[in-house]
Amino acid sequence: MTKRLKVNSPYDGHLISEIDMDDATQIENALETAYQLARDYDKILPTHQRIEILEKTANLVEAKSEEFARQAAEEGGKPLADSRIELARAVQGIREAAHSVNQLTGHEIPMNLNPSSMNRMALTIREPIGVVAAISAFNHPFNLIVHQVIPAIAVGRPVIVKPARATPLSCLNLVQCLYEAGLPKEWCRAVVCESSLAEKMVTDPRVAFFTFIGSGAIGWKLHSMLAPGTRCALEHGGAAPVIVDHDADLEDTLPLLAKGGFYHAGQVCVSVQKVYVHENLVDEFSKRLVELAEKLVVGDPADEKTEVGPLINEKEVDRVDQWVQEAKSEGAKILTGGKKIGTTCYAPTVILNPSDKANVSACEIFGPVINIYPFKDRLEAIDRANSTPFSFQAAVITRNLDTALDTAKRINATTVMINDHTAFRVDWMPFGGRKASGIGVGGILPTMMEMTEGKMMVFRSKLI
Repeated sequence: MTKRLKVNSPYDGHLISEIDMDDATQIENALETAYQLARDYDKILPTHQRIEILEKTANLVEAKSEEFARQAAEEGGKPLADSRIELARAVQGIREAAHSVNQLTGHEIPMNLNPSSMNRMALTIREPIGVVAAISAFNHPFNLIVHQVIPAIAVGRPVIVKPARATPLSCLNLVQCLYEAGLPKEWCRAVVCESSLAEKMVTDPRVAFFTFIGSGAIGWKLHSMLAPGTRCALEHGGAAPVIVDHDADLEDTLPLLAKGGFYHAGQVCVSVQKVYVHENLVDEFSKRLVELAEKLVVGDPADEKTEVGPLINEKEVDRVDQWVQEAKSEGAKILTGGKKIGTTCYAPTVILNPSDKANVSACEIFGPVINIYPFKDRLEAIDRANSTPFSFQAAVITRNLDTALDTAKRINATTVMINDHTAFRVDWMPFGGRKASGIGVGGILPTMMEMTEGKMMVFRSKLI
């Protein structure tokens, strides 16, 4: 008997849809089909055909963007206004992939530089790597799938994608658009299955590239189980630090930091979480951040006025509240929030000076919580910011160029924003974490590069 997955609203629990789940036989069929496609050079879709499919897909998604945004908001809990932005980014990302195919180029390797290399010419090309398997997360249910699936289609690789069980509908919507745009179904398969089957799928030796977005505990576990030769990209999370120096323009940056911390109820891998504020500014900064937090409208993600929606499930609400109360019991001051709103939402929360060892400091919160830490010495603040196992995106707020550059060099991050929040991203920029935050580089073209590999050809001729 086929198992059925119930997709429920994280806000009020209403049933959105029921869909069939894939079993072991269907997973095996998807794997073997993809593997045989990847092995047959003559079956690779021509480049011009892939570009045409992607351009048609972008047009289809754009035409249905309002419908898809509403469904993404309903199943994932991100407010409708932000889900619309996500769909706009998704359209742009698909078009970016189509336009980036011509950048997958090689180069000439110099020869004839010594007697042994005479009469030779060498050049490199890029080839697609093999079967791509993807496991995605709930928090950007449409655009994350774009970033994992579309690059594979662009480079000509068969891809199998498993969306989060909480948010499968957005993934199915994108895949259906690919089919309608002319992609043969065997080249992209969405599977909705139990975690044990997903584990068997991605660790199968027929998988050449594994792309994962989700928790570090699961990602690193799967990484340790991959078959020899399987390459991978892991995108986990962080504790996004911000250094606010004494000369910061609060009028300009405070709204950005509030947005970066409370956007999608903090369920973003680079949400503003730890803000180190110079002691001369900390009182004003704290007061004004509290004012911004308390003005936010929390509630139904489908409501046009909502700015902060629910967490993905009630268990996560309980966890966030437990961490906040733990910080309070250890001496931190809750400046605002620190309470549940119903059973599925959490009030935007600002905490002053929690312990560095508290969960809200040492771990990724993934909830609507911003911590403030006063500092006197900027270098000591940077050391504290670097003390976690995470390294993803960070920020520095200052009007002094020397301070900005010095901080950017010292802080442990793959990207440092200057006078902006840590959650800024455009889809063509490189995106990824170091240390426990992940490996590999995301972004449309960077992912396309990771899903291909170089091959060198050396020509020998007396005429060269």
